[in-house]
Amino acid sequence: MSAIRTIASKHNPRLKQLRAALLKPSAHNDGLIALEGFHLVEEALASGVSIHTIFIAQGCETLLETLRLPTSIEILALPAPLLAASVTTESPQPIAALVAPPAWKWPDLLRIASPLIVVLAGVQDPGNLGTILRSAEAFGASGAVLLPGTVSAWNPKSMRASAGSVFRLPTRAASIESCFQQLAAASIPAAAALAHHATPLLNAQFFSGPLAIVIGSEGAGVPPEIAARCDHAVTIPCPGPVESLNAAVAASILLYEAARQRGKTLP
Repeated sequence: MSAIRTIASKHNPRLKQLRAALLKPSAHNDGLIALEGFHLVEEALASGVSIHTIFIAQGCETLLETLRLPTSIEILALPAPLLAASVTTESPQPIAALVAPPAWKWPDLLRIASPLIVVLAGVQDPGNLGTILRSAEAFGASGAVLLPGTVSAWNPKSMRASAGSVFRLPTRAASIESCFQQLAAASIPAAAALAHHATPLLNAQFFSGPLAIVIGSEGAGVPPEIAARCDHAVTIPCPGPVESLNAAVAASILLYEAARQRGKTLP
C-alpha cells in the first residue's frame, strides 16, 4: 500500500474531481468515475478495475488493510465531515474512490457462442438499471446495451443496486441504429418486452438461442419505433389487477426464463 497523504481543503483538485464524477457520472471527468462505500471499492478491486485514488476518512485508515491496495494507488486521508460533504449518499461511508471504468467493446458482449444481451431502451431509474444488470449477470447474460435516454451505468445508485455486477458484465452505450446493426450482423434476434399484444411468456420458445431482450422505460415501455425493429414481442401475463410490472422485475423474470430455456443450472 502506498503512503497516505492528508488533505484538508474542500478546494483540493482531487476532491473536486470526486464531487464532479458523483454529480455527473456520464461526463468526461478525465475518464474516471466515482465510487462510494467499502463494498463497491472492494468489488471494483476484485473485478480488476483500475483504481486511481482512494479517499479515506481520518480515523478509518484500518479499513484499507483488508483491501490489499497496489502501491500505485493514490491514497488521500481527510476529515470525515469533509468527505461526507463531498459524496451524495444520505448516510455517507468513510471511503470513496476514483476509478477508470472498464472500456467494453461489442466483441465483449458477443464473446460466447449464444449471446444473451439485455437492451435498455429508456430505463431512467438508476435503481432499476442496477438491479437489471445484477439479474443479467446472475442469469448468465453476456452483456447489456444502454440506448439513448437510459441512465448511466456509472450513476452511484446504479452501481450500488448492481452489487458489483456493473464491473463484470460487459455494458456499453449505443445508438438505436448502431445497436440493431450490431445485432443483425451477429444474427441475434431481438424480443421486445411489452405489456400487451405479445406472446405470453409461457408460450415464448425463442429464449433458448441467441437473443437480445429489449426492456423499455418505466412509464412508456418499449418505444413503438424500437418494438418495430424487434423480431419477437413477449409479455408476462399478470392474473392480478396490475397493468404492468416494474422494469427491473420484468427483466429479471425474462432473464430467468432465458436461463431456464438455455439449460443453465438453476437451483
